[in-house]
Amino acid sequence: MKISGAEAIIRCLLAEGVDLVYGYPGGAIMPVYDELYKFKDQMHHVLVRHEQGATHAAQGFARATGKVGVAIATSGPGATNLVTGIADAQIDSTPMVCITGQVGKHLLGSDAFQETDIIGISTPVTKWNYQITEAHEIPEIIAKAFYIAKSGRPGPVLIDITKNAQFDELDFSYEKCTSIRSYKPVPKLNLDKVAQAAALINTAKKPFIVFGQGIILGEAEQQLKELIEKSGIPAAWTILGLSALPTEHHLNVGMLGMHGNYGPNILTNECDVLIALGMRFDDRVTGNLATYAKQAKVIHFEIDPAEIDKNVKTTVAVLADIKESLTALLPLIENNYHEAWHNEFKDKYKIELESVINEELKPKSDGISMGETIEMINKHSKGDAIMVSDVGQHQMFTCRYSKFNTTKSNITSGGLGTMGFALPAAIGAKMGMPEREVVAIIGDGGFQMTIQELGTIFQTKVPVKIVVLNNEFLGMVRQWQELFFDNRYASTEMINPNFVAIAEGYYIKAKKVTKRGDLDAAVAEMMASKDSYFLEVMVEKENNVFPMIPTGASVSDIRLS
Repeated sequence: MKISGAEAIIRCLLAEGVDLVYGYPGGAIMPVYDELYKFKDQMHHVLVRHEQGATHAAQGFARATGKVGVAIATSGPGATNLVTGIADAQIDSTPMVCITGQVGKHLLGSDAFQETDIIGISTPVTKWNYQITEAHEIPEIIAKAFYIAKSGRPGPVLIDITKNAQFDELDFSYEKCTSIRSYKPVPKLNLDKVAQAAALINTAKKPFIVFGQGIILGEAEQQLKELIEKSGIPAAWTILGLSALPTEHHLNVGMLGMHGNYGPNILTNECDVLIALGMRFDDRVTGNLATYAKQAKVIHFEIDPAEIDKNVKTTVAVLADIKESLTALLPLIENNYHEAWHNEFKDKYKIELESVINEELKPKSDGISMGETIEMINKHSKGDAIMVSDVGQHQMFTCRYSKFNTTKSNITSGGLGTMGFALPAAIGAKMGMPEREVVAIIGDGGFQMTIQELGTIFQTKVPVKIVVLNNEFLGMVRQWQELFFDNRYASTEMINPNFVAIAEGYYIKAKKVTKRGDLDAAVAEMMASKDSYFLEVMVEKENNVFPMIPTGASVSDIRLS
């Protein structure tokens, strides 16, 4: 079958099971958009209002569904506008394929109109990228792109396609990629290492499991649950690991890291065996590496060899697919329950409950706190919503206090910390999982970075619930300025517009809450709405997130105030 390169691109996407793409048209990608128009009954294209919104929406779709998200843009500024979302997907291991148009092959390197070296620009933040200059390359390269994006440790792939390759014809056939010579995405499981790990776990007096997003990406939630229930080991999560284990599970001891729970952080430096499952020992989790878990033997279950011994020296490294390795581990684990060790976590939780949590969820002041707003959403969602948080104080409150019953329910920008992530990501999550409630929790600063995506919501009628926690500050930066810069609030106070009027300008139902007594009814109305809904909650201006580990400090130095 002889077809154009542009048509081949669409047929390749359909062959990969893609029926939803996010993008923004332009000159160099116009042939592809012409084919999208012809295939509109088979391929739904969502017109975002900025190309960054396309990548974040594709990320939200991928994180909620486990599928590969797809974003399309033109050359030059269209391509460069994708880069933040690509970098975010790279550090958070999100499977995504981005397709960009490019000037004709004969113009490459001539500084033609809207020519940018997107291959050079994106190389540091992609798992793989490739520039197609001939039409016949399209099927093979797109097949490789989807295989690389999804296999092993997932990540973003960018394919740049010159305009001549889109216009020229090729003899089309498509075969999915299942292997690439020299690319081994899943290490072969070493059963001896599994046995060594089991021996350490079975003899430990104070074992501690820390799990990350690898559990979710590897679809090993059931194996994690069976492991902790059989071994009786307390388990804590990174923010990207949140929701892999129900938050109310009796062995779930909470959140690790800079604003994590008191017990998991303090007791990291008291455990004798630390079992890391699908996490990368990020600096926000470890604090000062010179003092991190030095007393413990460390077992690291990981799929990416580059993460082994990168930050924390391991005693036993189990390199493999996490579901495969935990399945092999389970029969070797002895039934146990470390009651005295669990009591230490309970004692630390009581301290945090009295000095932090009760103050946040039941504040004595007249002002509404971020934590009580999240708790009110829990009341009405019953832990069944997908919570998509932006970056800042509200993100930490959302992760600390949200309740989750189901995996793939916490979507946020982890490693890159991208303000503006939540609104477009929530669009993608809701489109990927239309049967689930999706709530975006956003600060007044981050909201204005991608506020234009309200237009995408209006045009598509996607019923996303949007909650802006407005403290009229760049709250996280302000907190640091208060604690470490003698209250010098340099460029962090926000003079905000009328958010409700803006939302209503996009024909989205909107409400503003300024009094605690109105919060319950407003959240109930929002959650009951069948359409998109915007809720602005005016929260305390100087409401800080605690506990907190100061930058460069040990996890043992976590502060409660």
